[in-house]
Amino acid sequence: MMDKTKIIKSGQEQAVASWINYLNQVRLNQMNEVLKQEQSNLNEAMATINETLNKISVDIVNNGKGRGGVKGMHGFIAEVSECGIGNAREQIVGKVPIYKWINDNGPDDLQRGNILIQQKFVNSGGHLSLYAIRQHFNQYPDYLDNNKAYQIPKDHYDRIKWLLSIPEEKANKMPTSTGEFSLKQWKEVHKFFEEGDIPFEKVEPSKLRYDEVQKGKYEETFSKEVDSLKKTNKERVAHAKEEAAPKLSEGVKATVVSAGIEGASSLCLEINKKRKEGKKLKDFNGDDWKDIAGATGTGTLKGVIRGASIYTLTNYSATPAAVANAIVTASFGVADQVYQLKQGQINEQTCIENSEMLCLDASISALSSFAGQVLIPVPIIGAVIGNTVGTMMYQIAKDNFSSYEQKIFEEYKESIYLVDKELSEQYQEFVDEMGKDTQMFMELLDKAFAPDISLAFEGSIELAKSCGVPTEEILDSKDKVTAYFLN
Repeated sequence: MMDKTKIIKSGQEQAVASWINYLNQVRLNQMNEVLKQEQSNLNEAMATINETLNKISVDIVNNGKGRGGVKGMHGFIAEVSECGIGNAREQIVGKVPIYKWINDNGPDDLQRGNILIQQKFVNSGGHLSLYAIRQHFNQYPDYLDNNKAYQIPKDHYDRIKWLLSIPEEKANKMPTSTGEFSLKQWKEVHKFFEEGDIPFEKVEPSKLRYDEVQKGKYEETFSKEVDSLKKTNKERVAHAKEEAAPKLSEGVKATVVSAGIEGASSLCLEINKKRKEGKKLKDFNGDDWKDIAGATGTGTLKGVIRGASIYTLTNYSATPAAVANAIVTASFGVADQVYQLKQGQINEQTCIENSEMLCLDASISALSSFAGQVLIPVPIIGAVIGNTVGTMMYQIAKDNFSSYEQKIFEEYKESIYLVDKELSEQYQEFVDEMGKDTQMFMELLDKAFAPDISLAFEGSIELAKSCGVPTEEILDSKDKVTAYFLN
């Protein structure tokens, strides 16, 4: 007769394991989606870089004698590079490109979102591109009235910002012989922004320095940018994997839910047990409720251990959830048997036999769980379960019990190993013998169905003899054949 309580408990335990496995799978699926997206982001960014390099090569550098000539070519390279690198940096973090090269010889060179930009990359005279901005602003005096800005090389912007931070008293005392500081340049920068018609807030830095966009240098600049984009991708991938790693909060959640499920299950089963004894719920006395509370508390504690153990095993030792659950279940059972052995309630043989059955039940439960998820042919199921039981019992004893109990289980494991070895040798002998018989049988078949009639006749006689047909029933002569078919 089937033990319904045992089936219910086993189902509840496997349900906890499946739920924890589901949590793990959801986390891993999310990580895989993120990794796919990061790879797509990298591919798009690299495609943008390649398109930008091609545009610079075809439309600027190799456009006849070079667009803009020797002195102005770097300006066009800067405009295209700013757009290409800017878009690639957006794409590598999963955003849409926002830069556009206007390329119409008008007052605007490029666009970033809804902001129009006039870019100036001028190094002559040491004016830090400010003189070029002034010339453009004189031509378009209302340029900054709308959502527009000026853009200069990053190194020019950084120097301007540094010069603006130096007060006049300090500037008049700073040495100029080293070339690091120029009082003339300091005065020019301060005068430029003190006039007020072009606020410092309307001047922004490019992503590139002046030297990085020169004809003989821009390819190296893009090579460094590619390395930077790949580094960003690796960092984002590493972050995604870190985010998908097992977390204490999720482990606590799994533990709490497991404790709640197992505690509730124990509560219901214990009440049901009392009801089967003939008691109605209203007739439960203090001892009954004490038993129920004890069973519920024990179940809750087991649930805590089960949830924490399964979560740890599945995430940190690559153990399948069903196997992890089987290990926990078997550990509880074997620990109880060892406790009874220590109390003198059972002997060593009974302890071994009961532990064996507990591990067998846990192994079959795990195997059944696998079979319920994936159809797997198991031609040597007996050997698998036998070996699993022996290994599981020994492992539980080795990790948790004293030397006395460990010795008992180790001796059991050794006996299982010897039996397994003997059975394996017998099995191999059987396989070898079957191989020889099969080969002989195939040779007889070939002979029995040979094209040569006389050879086939002899072969059929030998085949019949090998199959155990009585000699008097074998058609081994012309007279017997004639009598069989005509009489």
